[in-house]
Amino acid sequence: MAEAYVYDAIRSPRGKGRADGALHEVTAVRLSADMLNALKARNDLATDAIEDVIWGNVTQIGEQGGCLARSAVLLSDLDQSVPGLSINRFCASGLEAVNLAANQVRAGAGEAYVAGGVEMMSRVAMGSDGAAIAVDPELAMKSYFVPQGISADLIATIHGFGRDDCDAFAVESQRRAAAAWAEGRFARSIVPISDRNGLPLLNRDEHMRPETDMASLGALNPAFKEVGEVMPGFDAVAILKYPRLERVDHVHHAGNSSGIVDGAAAVLVGSKAFGEAHGLRPRARIRATAKIGTDPTIMLTGPVPVTERALRAAGMTIGDIDLFEVNEAFSAVVLRFLQAFELDPAKVNVNGGAIAMGHPLGATGAMILGTALDELERSDKETALATLCVASGMGAATILERV
Repeated sequence: MAEAYVYDAIRSPRGKGRADGALHEVTAVRLSADMLNALKARNDLATDAIEDVIWGNVTQIGEQGGCLARSAVLLSDLDQSVPGLSINRFCASGLEAVNLAANQVRAGAGEAYVAGGVEMMSRVAMGSDGAAIAVDPELAMKSYFVPQGISADLIATIHGFGRDDCDAFAVESQRRAAAAWAEGRFARSIVPISDRNGLPLLNRDEHMRPETDMASLGALNPAFKEVGEVMPGFDAVAILKYPRLERVDHVHHAGNSSGIVDGAAAVLVGSKAFGEAHGLRPRARIRATAKIGTDPTIMLTGPVPVTERALRAAGMTIGDIDLFEVNEAFSAVVLRFLQAFELDPAKVNVNGGAIAMGHPLGATGAMILGTALDELERSDKETALATLCVASGMGAATILERV
């Protein structure tokens, strides 16, 4: 099989996912087109050089509905001959877009792709598209459906992570993100966003709270205690699935969970021949990709088994990976990853994560892949693994190797 390479990776700053957020006036199609245009300009791409644009977005309704990928191409400066494919693997959509592109290149189905994703959470509310697993009684009962927050609390309960553990992880995420911005570690990837008049809107992640400490987090009430214990009583559903549990410990809240934000990211993936033809130097090789299905009730445990699957595909062990990007959907997700592989925390999310900077659902996977690549180059390391947990019980992962 041919090799697939990453030639470039960019992202927008993340704006607060509220009506007063800096990116609220920008539509998903506009922000997506901005990413496509920035990637084109940075790499002096011929407008017809791209085989396809594969674009993740999760809440595919209203202005994020239809084939948003094709709409973004038509709004951008890419040639109309470039098609677009919208995909949805929930939180891993952006990474899955990159993986699909890489595997197309490896199979010889095209020389170059743009892959990534977008989510404008201030404009299109999370969950507003509905979901059979939550609203169809037959499926909900069969799968022992509970909301993601209950799933995160289940991970903490089963694997022994207390409130202080989760809060301490969140404080460290904020500290690392603030330090990364202060040291300019994201400078290569960030594309500042302007309005239609060219006036600047945002050039920095807006969600961060670097003043966060254990005391401020300790003042927050658990976010999922009421829906678990009172109405509609999801703890009882969880205990039906896991009868060995006496209770669910509710340890997650807004401060140790991923932030609701707006954002987009794009990755240029291509073959060796593509780079040679267009005078581009690859930055990394995509060594392996993987996806997996997991228990839909606890649902957020996918990063562990999908990492094992990706390592097997690459013929590697966990010790061969220099850096890890594990999406911080909730503190317990990453704590479980650290625990399962007995990892040094200094190798995982070294520049902070979604707890500090936010999680624009369809874009995050492409964002963390770009962050991993930038950090490999900054720290002069060789290999990185990016992975995300996924709603309804899935996981996705990608292994990068510098070239």
